[in-house]
Amino acid sequence: MTKITIIGTGMAGLGAAYQALQENVSCVMYDKNDHHGGHTASWSTTEGFVFDEGPHISFTKDKRIQAILEENVGGKFESFSAHVNNYWQGQWIKHPAQCNLHGLPTSLVVKVLNDFIHAQFKETNEINNYADWLIASYGRTFAETFPMEYGLRYHTTTADNMSTDWLGPRLYRPDIEEILKGALNPVTDDVHYVGEFRYPSQGGFVSYLNKFFEKTNTRLSHRLTKLDPVNKKLWFENGTEANYHAIVSSIPLPELVPMIKGVPKKVLEASQKLACTSCMTVNLGIARKDISPAHWSYFYDRDFIFTRLSFPHMFASSNAPAGTGSIQAEIYYSKKYKSLEYNKQECIDRTIKDLQRCGLLSTDDKILYQGARNIEYANIIFDLDRKEALGIVHKYLEDNEIQVAGRYGKWGYHWTDESFKSGESAVKKILGH
Repeated sequence: MTKITIIGTGMAGLGAAYQALQENVSCVMYDKNDHHGGHTASWSTTEGFVFDEGPHISFTKDKRIQAILEENVGGKFESFSAHVNNYWQGQWIKHPAQCNLHGLPTSLVVKVLNDFIHAQFKETNEINNYADWLIASYGRTFAETFPMEYGLRYHTTTADNMSTDWLGPRLYRPDIEEILKGALNPVTDDVHYVGEFRYPSQGGFVSYLNKFFEKTNTRLSHRLTKLDPVNKKLWFENGTEANYHAIVSSIPLPELVPMIKGVPKKVLEASQKLACTSCMTVNLGIARKDISPAHWSYFYDRDFIFTRLSFPHMFASSNAPAGTGSIQAEIYYSKKYKSLEYNKQECIDRTIKDLQRCGLLSTDDKILYQGARNIEYANIIFDLDRKEALGIVHKYLEDNEIQVAGRYGKWGYHWTDESFKSGESAVKKILGH
């Protein structure tokens, strides 16, 4: 019997396998797909474009993780400072918008500044949700015009239905001097919570993981269908059965819990309250590379089908043939809050029209590749149901010695390095240290 069984071969699964290897403990990895990498997978088109499953770049500041990933690609990676911008009502705004108000309508800037300054000196009321936090941090005008609008498009629910558990350093909070400079000057300092971004020179983001699989026992096309925590047994869709000694799962909790034999109704119901977004990605290859100066862009206007754009050819030149460029558009929806109104071809057609409408594409541009891929699990929605439901689910899994890791096991806002380390931590816990 294998000492540790790992379900999922994304960053969390690989973190678990890496730790097992460091401990000289045998492990086996299973994945439902016919390829490894989970949500860090990359794929190539016959036209020579490379796209990731959603935009992925590494910006970990952890030197140990940096060294592990660097070794996996033989030191061949790109390093850059990202240029990021925002699109709002026909205007391009440097990111973050709160520090770059210059050029926006005077009446709006005056209201934003007035509200922001008053918010800094106003006694903060109790923060009950994300909306309260935004208003207390930026003032009502900016909060309602920018982050609340973007949040609705990205999270598919309103800010007053979200907690603040996910924030961390993700939203920059300027001081009064910074916001005044950004309102009065057309040129501002670069402000971002990350300075350096890294991306493999060849093969897409999944190249950071490939070397791991040379050392691990990986079984692809194994979709888990049933788990017996009492007899420690697994069943897979392809008819395979296996026993396990200890297990680490990165399967999304709403899928994992119903598979468990004998799960109590209360736990099952709690697992179904956990919400996440899904994402339709539209991927385009364009016969020129000077599409945008930005590595990625945020869109606030509700009449645009996509919420965010990224430009993979700017991460690494190998992601597109010479002289060409690429675009990945993200269209968010969710089972709980917002349905997807369009099929794949309609998403592609609307994306192209909206890219023309904002000026990134022209009707004369030659599109060399177009396609759409659906990502069922994208981002965790930190709605007000999450905390209690997650506590119930995690306690049950802990009581039944089922370790979970990664964004969909921990049901948190995990970046890639955090997912990797959560896999390591799960194995350490199994081994008692």
